[in-house]
Amino acid sequence: MRKILISSALLVSVLLLSNCKKEVPSVEPTTTVEADTIIQVDTVAAKKAVEAEKETLSKPYNEQEDAQARLNELIAEAKIQGKNVFVQAGGNWCIWCLRFNDFVQNNQELKNLVDKNYLYYHLNYSTKNKNKAVFDKYAPDSKGLGYPFFFVINGEGVVTNIFASGDLEAGKSYDVEKVRQLFLSNISKK
Repeated sequence: MRKILISSALLVSVLLLSNCKKEVPSVEPTTTVEADTIIQVDTVAAKKAVEAEKETLSKPYNEQEDAQARLNELIAEAKIQGKNVFVQAGGNWCIWCLRFNDFVQNNQELKNLVDKNYLYYHLNYSTKNKNKAVFDKYAPDSKGLGYPFFFVINGEGVVTNIFASGDLEAGKSYDVEKVRQLFLSNISKK
């Protein structure tokens, strides 16, 4: 019985984590059978819970925006201000993308650190606007990172770092110390 419960919990976790890795249609409930015991994992309820959470979070990604034009502006501004551009790649469809934005914006220490040292940009990836040319230019090796993923561009327009978000996660949120270190380690050396 313990194995069944652990297996079920693991399956739900994998389904929730995979929500941001790709845009996928809803999945039918999964059944696990061991001996005479049947446990049904309600993925429909889990998906509804994620959708309800999304409704409470701000939507920072703009599907209509010309991402390259906006990045050109931010890079020029970063050069003048001696900052880097911190790019969060993802979309309003991605719960982990929305959670990260909410996490940073609602933690005053992290928000101050970002505001002081970065120009922050949410690079949209969605079925309506994949920004393929921008992703190919700045993050051509980002395949397999999942969403969100991040990259840093200096004032010269050079990408100085690309990293995944998975190691920053803690439960259904993010680890404050790991996120703080991420920001501190990518500050412009001016």
